[in-house]
Amino acid sequence: MINIPKHKKLILFDGVCNLCNSSVLYVIKRDKKNKFIFAPLQSDAGKQIIQKFNIDTSQVDSILLYNPEKETIHYKSRAALKIGSQLGFPTNVLTIFLIIPDFISNLVYDFIAKNRYKWYGKKESCMIPTPELKNKFLE
Repeated sequence: MINIPKHKKLILFDGVCNLCNSSVLYVIKRDKKNKFIFAPLQSDAGKQIIQKFNIDTSQVDSILLYNPEKETIHYKSRAALKIGSQLGFPTNVLTIFLIIPDFISNLVYDFIAKNRYKWYGKKESCMIPTPELKNKFLE
């Protein structure tokens, strides 16, 4: 089973996506309360979460937020906004968009996700964290 440190939330991301990797670095830089830990969707931890929640990876393939204490999973725009709400000002201001129904905010999210490789590029393999960031990643 996945060993997630107590009081942490796991952000699963597309490890070969340049936009996703940049987003992870953005979160790490602003995660002043050290609430998040990360793993690529392609990792063993990512595969276990996908299986546990029976997630269709053809529909959700870029970001998941897993809260092990509550056994909840958020994905797409909801995950991004929930993560942003924990990052402090000005990023946490985006929380206002949580009032928009998921089916609407996911239209924007899906459009970006669908085009992310074309716009931002793709790596051959998952990002390898630097030694100073290694403790922020499960694998």
